[in-house]
Amino acid sequence: MTPLGRLLGAQIAAEGPMRLDRYMATCLLHPAHGYYATRDPFGTAGDFITAPEISQMFGEMIGLALAQTWVDQGRPTPFTLAEAGPGRGTLMADMVRAMRAVPGLLAATQIHLIEASPTLREIQRETLAGHQVIWHDSLVSLPDQSVFLVANEFLDALPIRQFQRADTGWCERQVGFAPDGALIPGLAPPTWLAALETRRGDTKPGDVVETCAPAVAFVGDLAARIAAQGGAAILIDYGNWHSLGDTFQALRAHQPVDPFATPGEADLTAHVDFEPLAQGARAAGAQVSAMTAQGTLLERLGITARAQALAGKMTGAALTSHIAAHRRLTHPAEMGHLFQMLAIVPQGAALPPGFDAA
Repeated sequence: MTPLGRLLGAQIAAEGPMRLDRYMATCLLHPAHGYYATRDPFGTAGDFITAPEISQMFGEMIGLALAQTWVDQGRPTPFTLAEAGPGRGTLMADMVRAMRAVPGLLAATQIHLIEASPTLREIQRETLAGHQVIWHDSLVSLPDQSVFLVANEFLDALPIRQFQRADTGWCERQVGFAPDGALIPGLAPPTWLAALETRRGDTKPGDVVETCAPAVAFVGDLAARIAAQGGAAILIDYGNWHSLGDTFQALRAHQPVDPFATPGEADLTAHVDFEPLAQGARAAGAQVSAMTAQGTLLERLGITARAQALAGKMTGAALTSHIAAHRRLTHPAEMGHLFQMLAIVPQGAALPPGFDAA
């Protein structure tokens, strides 16, 4: 058992079974033993690879889409250019490089990163050396001005709760421990929950529904800012519309593992349910796009033309890797359909390029 596993076991022994969202948050963000607090999880030497690490084209397309949105909104000055969950800072670096082509844009902004991990903050500082960067723990401390924000694989790491339908209500997933001390999932007794009343009509006993209150709160707060002050957000993550089924998962060394076997040493995520995020953003007064597959959006933004331009300067292994990266980002059998995108803008504003109205 890992050091964090022993701490969790002692806590469960003293207090009883732990809700899944609390378990997930502790595993990821414990200050001494949490996954993100203690390591750089990205790249081939880590546990997973995100789109910005696959190719510079991803950040270029997203950066230019936000830049066009800034132009469409009258070039507000000053404005906040922000990223939530910026990883190594690769996406922001690629976005900023592409944005240099837009006169006046970079002079009108400062980079703001929402990042909880001290380890990743240091890596971001190196990646973005030469740029002025301000770090934040949450949205709350962002400046009161137009905000143009991207969040790529940020929402999937926010803690979820799981509920399994029973004949007499909903049983919440909890974490307990076996006689040998291993952490194992279990179910609380069934009860009817007002928050899940709308799901009684499209579920049956045995079905699992996931909720993510932190994601809904984050997007709602962000949308309220955008509605009041202008700006835009592009949310990118794996998931779909309308949660149904158990999507809680763990990755270690690029392989799926038991989420309860090595607490603090594996990445824990769940698929994003975009439906309540869109509903919350609209309730906050913002306009929300239709959910769009990553591959479709990148093709609309011109990634193939960019790939061809870059390919003209490549040969051999570099060219082979470049072609594979384009496919991985856009093909439906790879990231192209698994990952979805949602855009948020003020009511009446033009959506970012590539997005359709809902």
